[in-house]
Parts: sequence; C-alpha cells; structure tokens
Amino acid sequence: MMPFPAEAVSRVKVLVAGDIMLDRYWFGEVDRISPEAPVPVVRVARREDRLGGAANVARNIVALGAQASLLGIVGSDEAGGRVAALAREAGINSCLVTDDTSPTTLKMRVLGRQQQLLRVDFEEGPGTQCLDRLDALARQLIAQHDMLVLSDYAKGALDRVEVLIAAAREAGVPVLVDPKGHLYQRYRGATVITPNRSEMQDAVGRWKDEDDLERRAQKLRTDLDLEALLVTRSEQGMTLFSEEGREHTDAHAHEVFDVSGAGDTVLAALAVTRAAGLSWFDAVLWANRAGGVVVGKLGTSVVNAGELS
Repeated sequence: MMPFPAEAVSRVKVLVAGDIMLDRYWFGEVDRISPEAPVPVVRVARREDRLGGAANVARNIVALGAQASLLGIVGSDEAGGRVAALAREAGINSCLVTDDTSPTTLKMRVLGRQQQLLRVDFEEGPGTQCLDRLDALARQLIAQHDMLVLSDYAKGALDRVEVLIAAAREAGVPVLVDPKGHLYQRYRGATVITPNRSEMQDAVGRWKDEDDLERRAQKLRTDLDLEALLVTRSEQGMTLFSEEGREHTDAHAHEVFDVSGAGDTVLAALAVTRAAGLSWFDAVLWANRAGGVVVGKLGTSVVNAGELS
C-alpha cells in the first residue's frame, strides 16, 4: 500500500455539495423507568452538536488535511446557525443557501450509557428558489476545485443532480457521488459512484455470486458512463469495478462500535487521495482504512491523517 500522500493532499481543493444536516446528541444517565409509559428516563448531562450529511464529508476532508468548500441548503433557524458555526470552527469554506420556509435537517439522538435510545428527525424539502440559487452558486464554484463530491441523502438538495454533474463535466472536474434510491440514471456522467451493498441491490437487483455481481456492476458502470464504481460492503470490504476489471479489499475494522457517518468518511478519503494523484484502487485502500477507523468511534466522527498512518 502506498504511503498516505499528505503533502499532495494538502494542496487538494474539494467542493462538497448535497444534503446538510445537524447531528445533535443528548448524553445522559438512565436509572429508572418512567411511571407514565414503559420507557427509560434519561437525565441529560451533556449535549453535543456535530456536522452531518454533506457537512460531515467536508469535515472529514479537512481532517485529512485537504481544503473543503461546502455547498448546500440550511434553514434560517438555530440549527442552521449551528451548522455555519461548526463549519467555520472546522475550517470549512461554507457556501450555504438559506431557506426561509423550511427548517435545517436535524437528527436528534438521545443516548443513555453510550447506547442510542431514541432518534428524532426534523426535515422538509427545499423550495424551487433555493435550488435555483444552489445551481447558480455551484456553477461559480466548481471550476475553482479539483473534485466535486455529491453527498445525496434524499433530502432534496440534489433534486437536480444532473445539472451539477453536467456543469462539472463541462469544467473538466471529476465527480464522486454517494448515491441514494434506485434511479441511478440521475447520476449518469459522474466519474465514480459509491453505493453500499443495500443501495447496489436496489439498483441492480440481488446477485447470486461474485461473477453475477461483476456482470451487473460493469453493465451499470457502462450504462451510466462511469469511470469506476465502488461497492462498499460493510464486513465484506469494498469492491471496485473499472475498465481494468474487479479489484477487492477486505474490511479493515477491528471493532465496530458505531457506523454513523462511516460512508461520509469513506467518501472523503476516496476524494482526497484520488485528487492527490493516487490510482482508484490505491485510493480505495485508504478509504477502506479510514472507514475501519471511524466505525470504532461513537457517533458522527472524523479520521485524521495521523490516525491513518
């Protein structure tokens, strides 16, 4: 495995566009059951906010030593203000579109004794005017970056993903997509897409063996005019499909504690190492290592270059 290209990574500029979320954690102690209903009573002792979704990808890119700009939509609310503040603290260049009619996507988790007891989601899709502003801003920003990463969580910011891919192709900027859903024609013309095992099954159906998977994956890759397709497979590792064929690496995790945001870390590591000049498969090896580190942490977390080395 090639050494981590820290010096080259430090010169990389990545634009992350997609669904921005705020991950809010309430940590507490549980020592009794509520008399009102058969549920635990959590006495909250600590609160913590973290960047989620596309914002977590950008946070991971900065943690790995590269430069990240974040393009997405937030509400004109307290959660949107927290996203802007956390991005600033993390050293991310924020290019946020504010929606006055819809709230910031917020995932609130309640944890007791390091176990997640409850998650409450607040979300609404953005309006047409916000998407118009996002598209216009994207056209200005894409050519200033070495890579465009599209983080799709199906919250609405990438409803016009085809427009962003076309703009990047026109500018000669590679596009990495973390996809959602099964309508993969939306991502036609991207450079690489990174579905997980479940998302790949949604897109191509269930495969009966590795040869069948390779046939389906290569057909999808050529149908979508992709340079490469990476299937992330949890404990089974990662499999890359390209013109060179199939290349596989086994999972790197020693202990799985929490998979929240692991896909964001994998996407970030793949983007920065590929933009730094590594081959697709060498970039996959580093992405696999980053994913193996982050699942040993609690909640939406990041991996830095020191931890990888």
